[in-house]
Amino acid sequence: MLIEHPCRQVPDDFARRWMSDDYMDLIVWLEPDGGFHGFQLCYDKTGKERALTWKAARGFSHHAVESGETNPNANCTPILVADGHMPVETVRREFARRSSKLDPEIRELITKRLDEYGLHPHA
Repeated sequence: MLIEHPCRQVPDDFARRWMSDDYMDLIVWLEPDGGFHGFQLCYDKTGKERALTWKAARGFSHHAVESGETNPNANCTPILVADGHMPVETVRREFARRSSKLDPEIRELITKRLDEYGLHPHA
């Protein structure tokens, strides 16, 4: 179940909210007026983690999350790398199942954007 956590705010950046569970992380960026600037939905955290990012001014991008962890004694920073395929129906189904306790406006935003992403082929 996605649960909201306290989130460190970055000075001179958009306000953010962070929700997570064992399968997903969701970060939502807010405009100063409270509107949605964008979000990043990371999914399949224990498998091949990927991230769908949407920003109002730019639209969608989809990436794999490369952990950089090839050495168990090193702690490398994850990076995003190109990854065109997104199992939209699986992610939508998991989000619907896990998001019942989220703010309804956030749940509606993500659901609508997942529907929009699924309507258009992305490479």
